[in-house]
Amino acid sequence: MNHHSQIDTRTRQAAPSTATDELEYQSGFGNEYASQAVAGALPQGRNSPQHGPRGLYTELLSGTAFTAPRHENRRTWMYRRQPSVVAGHYEPFEQPYWQTGADSTVAVPPEPLRWAPWSNDNSQADFIDGMRTVAANGSADAQSGVAIHIYIADRPMSQRAFVNADGEMLIVPQQGTLLITTEMGRLQVQPREIVIIPRGVAFKVDPVQDTGQPIRGYICENYGAQFRLPELGPIGSNGLANARDFLAPVAAFEDTTGEYELIRKFGGRFWRVPLHSSPFNVVAWHGNLSPVKYDTAHFMTIGSISYDHPDPSIFTVLTSPSDTPGTANCDFVIFPPRWLVMEDTFRPPWFHRNFMSEFMGLVYGQYDAKPGGFKPGGASLHNCMVPHGPDEESYARATAAELRPQKLDNTLAFMFESRFRFVPTRFAMQGPELDKNYIDCWKGLKDQFER
Repeated sequence: MNHHSQIDTRTRQAAPSTATDELEYQSGFGNEYASQAVAGALPQGRNSPQHGPRGLYTELLSGTAFTAPRHENRRTWMYRRQPSVVAGHYEPFEQPYWQTGADSTVAVPPEPLRWAPWSNDNSQADFIDGMRTVAANGSADAQSGVAIHIYIADRPMSQRAFVNADGEMLIVPQQGTLLITTEMGRLQVQPREIVIIPRGVAFKVDPVQDTGQPIRGYICENYGAQFRLPELGPIGSNGLANARDFLAPVAAFEDTTGEYELIRKFGGRFWRVPLHSSPFNVVAWHGNLSPVKYDTAHFMTIGSISYDHPDPSIFTVLTSPSDTPGTANCDFVIFPPRWLVMEDTFRPPWFHRNFMSEFMGLVYGQYDAKPGGFKPGGASLHNCMVPHGPDEESYARATAAELRPQKLDNTLAFMFESRFRFVPTRFAMQGPELDKNYIDCWKGLKDQFER
């Protein structure tokens, strides 16, 4: 059991000036967590006593249907100072750059697409106002597919909160450390780490420190089945992302007065409602539905120690399954630092056309198949059956390289991979960041057939 003092936003000190994370966490993925910010706030032996402990209200948050199989069922009991139903009337809220589902009117060419890092064209924006949808597929109402966004923000959300009823959010910071306050507690997340916010959980995002640079990164909004750890198959019982390395927050609540604004995404539309107190008023909670963060440096990379470049499935951190076994609604795949030792092998990714559609981003360093044009903060999209692979420079270097053991270091690329075709938004297709000459990086690959 965790006993921690509450957060008092009127008196708390400023966030640390370094990226050092001084918060406390609970370990595990999908665990039965339990935490209380004040001793005696968490009831024992029952979930919903007649009188809530310390005068608190009992509220259940269900992340799955009640009748979902036990091993898939996700829910959390919260004991809070006011139930979340205490709110006024909702009014529409404009967020024109955040799109839900694919826009069928956008013509997507069957060719590789790439974007430079997006510019900060919306200064004085917080995490919500700084959101831009780059590509999407599926439907939130059909609970299938995903949307991919970038965020660029240079101010805190402060007394503003957000709830996404359409899907869970996988946040991949690329620049700047985030302090994420949720109903279950706080997480500090920096580039190299990721965080999952479950559907329906209220949260806000603030920069940890003022560096003069905006916070920025990528988001996968998952309408489908919740992300989970992939099956390991012949890898065995250990490897890839280990459950113990995921960290959930401990209970902490805001003891503050004053108005709050709650933004809610619901059916692809946005709504706002004023609150007279903080929605982060959960004093204790227990359950297995919680935000979690994960440091990708803990990922146990699997690779070939004989020959051939393996397919990227072995780099899967999380998967959102679909109704077709083995074919994901979305996979989250990373390409972290690793050793390459394969003999008689073209070591970068091969030229390929895939059934799955691939959206790739770069957190830092360089990607071995595109060392020049693919920059941190940028992105590429290779849709279903679109040919792609290493550019001319990478091909020439890899075919001429001496095949001694090689360490790929100081790099972190990732991929959101989906069974559905990604449809870029008009923002993505019409902005100056779109590389209209991307296809030219392969034009120097000549016919070298030796008769």
